[in-house]
Amino acid sequence: MTHRTGARWHTVTPATVLALVGAVLLGLTACAPAIDAERPGVVVPTNILGDITREIVGDQAEVTVLMKPGADPHSFGISAPQAATVEQADLIVYNGLGLEENILRHVEAAREAGVPALAVGDGVGPLTYASDDMAGRPDPHFWTDPTRVRAAVRLIADQVTEHVDGADASTVRANAARYDTRLAGLSTWMSGRFAAIPANKRNLVTNHHVFGYLARRFGFRVIGAVIPSGTTLASPSASDLKSLATAIETAGVPAIFADSSQPDRLAQVLKQESDVDVRVLPLFSESLTERGKGAASYLEMMRANTAAIADGLGASTTARPTAGTERKTP
Repeated sequence: MTHRTGARWHTVTPATVLALVGAVLLGLTACAPAIDAERPGVVVPTNILGDITREIVGDQAEVTVLMKPGADPHSFGISAPQAATVEQADLIVYNGLGLEENILRHVEAAREAGVPALAVGDGVGPLTYASDDMAGRPDPHFWTDPTRVRAAVRLIADQVTEHVDGADASTVRANAARYDTRLAGLSTWMSGRFAAIPANKRNLVTNHHVFGYLARRFGFRVIGAVIPSGTTLASPSASDLKSLATAIETAGVPAIFADSSQPDRLAQVLKQESDVDVRVLPLFSESLTERGKGAASYLEMMRANTAAIADGLGASTTARPTAGTERKTP
């Protein structure tokens, strides 16, 4: 093949043609948007359930957790790009039972668009609140009972194998079985730690109603909560604090447990309102922490909480009246 440039003719070989075509194609590829060969994706709004899901999925899919460590699942929101991630997921795994209050509309929108969504709490035998303020409403905090988490693991594994293309079913189920064994060990260990607390001293007071499932599983009685609600978005009244202070004095509760991700000001106020020597101790109840902060995984969180409850309630057998004297600081 020949072609003319100006007044001169040049011979063009087939090899040269191929080289020119290759160069053109390479240039087009460089100018075009990169093809994103994404792995299948599972989106989880909250980080406790996100950690559990990652244990099940392993390396079989990308698990995107929207909630940052230390955030409050009742009040956190998501950005526009995160909302788009929800809508593009292969599977959404969310808690349900009213927990993710600010992002449920995004989950529902994705579900209506055809994205499979698993509301885990619906399938683990949910409890309802017993307190007057929340009576009859579903309690979303099922993760405080590791036996119910074991049920959640089975539900998640089933949905991943059904809806996430490319995820090897046998690997996912093996991951789930291995994690189930660890959860069974956690439950046994928790029972052993709690056994050291006399039955009449297994009384819990928290900053809001969050440990109902733990109480049911391990034989505790929930005396009350500083915020008489299942959400941190509520606020207590003066009469609420007074009633709870009376209940604490009557039951001889030695410790109040406040979530470590939130200020414990209300628990401290309650302590000042009651005529008992009571400590305010932190627990990890609503969120995991960053690595190295005490609760970077669900298993680490539950072990830390169990130790705190066992030590807090087992350290003192009676609440000592201190009316008219200087109260101890926690």
